[in-house]
Amino acid sequence: MAEVIGATLRHQCKIQHFDPAGLTLRTGDHIIVKGDLGEEYATVVMPAHELSEDKLPAELKPVLRIATEEDEERITLNRKNEWDAVRITRDRVKKREMEMKIIRADYTFDRSKVTIYFTADGRVDFRELVRDLASIFRTRIELRQVGVRDETKLLGGIGPCGREFCCATWLTDFVPVSIKMAKEQNLSLNSAKISGCCGRLMCCLKNEADTYSYLNAKLPDVNTPVKTPDGTIGKVQSVNVLRQQVRVVIEEQNGNVEIRDFDVSELQFKPSKKKEKRLSQEEEKELKELEG
Repeated sequence: MAEVIGATLRHQCKIQHFDPAGLTLRTGDHIIVKGDLGEEYATVVMPAHELSEDKLPAELKPVLRIATEEDEERITLNRKNEWDAVRITRDRVKKREMEMKIIRADYTFDRSKVTIYFTADGRVDFRELVRDLASIFRTRIELRQVGVRDETKLLGGIGPCGREFCCATWLTDFVPVSIKMAKEQNLSLNSAKISGCCGRLMCCLKNEADTYSYLNAKLPDVNTPVKTPDGTIGKVQSVNVLRQQVRVVIEEQNGNVEIRDFDVSELQFKPSKKKEKRLSQEEEKELKELEG
């Protein structure tokens, strides 16, 4: 077992473990740690705790110090210079008539390197652009091409739910999201309603996918014959997945129709394979594009 703290580097949601090096650290403290590229600015999200050896990173790097006022001033200056770097890079790209969209720039804490993120439809030869920028910024330049999901994560924003994007706040990795998840949750397969601001299927569809899959497996299909507690045979009109309730249509001998709600545990029915909703070719093409 080893004592570690959990911290996130700037613009990253993934928690990394560091050796506290004897420092007393609390959640929310800003610290300077030893990173892959030298000194890095980070925020404590998990106070000191013990971690088993098999879960430790290959190299447990130390916390160098709690961020000082001078460190905070450097970070503020770096952020200002990053906007300048974006503006200058966009100007150079425009002059060279290059087909690329500059998203943002990140300086390392010690300003030994600046990473510039961009999107493009295909591969871009940016060697001459790197030389231009290196002569201007006088530091190492890395141009990194990212996809539309990463673009949204880097820029941030507010989702349809009214909250900040999951990918920009807490989501550590992009997980595969499929149309099947939307079907399992009985959502409208309207692309405008199930796609995020990045134009791909919303990541939050994954959050409850396992729960809906489990609950749906316990319910009968619509139009399936079922036997009610009093022995009457009816057909399923609709189901309430979360409440685990089934609405049954019962045709009486006198020709009247009765509609009643039952808990699924009260009914007897033959389990059947769930049938997926059939889509038109246009819908299938559009939804496949959303899956990315």
